[in-house]
Amino acid sequence: MSGPFVLYQYGDDPLSHRFIDTENRLAFTMSVSCRTCVARNPNPVIRLTREAAWSQQHPSVMGPDNSFFYLGPESSTGYIVYGGGRVHIPMNFFLRPGKRDGSLCQNGRDYKWKIGSHRMECLDGRTILATWEVSSPEKDYHATLVIKPNAMSLITEITTTLILNRMALALGW
Repeated sequence: MSGPFVLYQYGDDPLSHRFIDTENRLAFTMSVSCRTCVARNPNPVIRLTREAAWSQQHPSVMGPDNSFFYLGPESSTGYIVYGGGRVHIPMNFFLRPGKRDGSLCQNGRDYKWKIGSHRMECLDGRTILATWEVSSPEKDYHATLVIKPNAMSLITEITTTLILNRMALALGW
């Protein structure tokens, strides 16, 4: 497929939802370690999983299969860990001043999310790599994520930073 890849987001909770492709294959799931415990747990852990069956359909997909969001006390910013890695990346790195439009770095390049409540764009300079947009109310899915083919190698990182920016909006960071 040479055109963009489309994923539909089911669920509007920024801490728990899933992405399904146009062929109804589960692409990503996001869940809280204990959804009913979030109010009681001072440091919830949220896991984003890239589904193996989906990623095997896309040979250009690279990077980690999972990312973990470790929230700080009272759901404040914490850190992110990709895969089973030992590197803890502070959430504020992606939300840092001057980079408020939520960025991620790879291969020496800076990719930024242009933030909005109903539409977001991930940019590499002037090139749009991905867009996320809330759907109209008559749709059975909450939003659509469109990824350009040249961004598929970063799909987990793009999805992780999208979710982080949505969490920042929802939690008032």
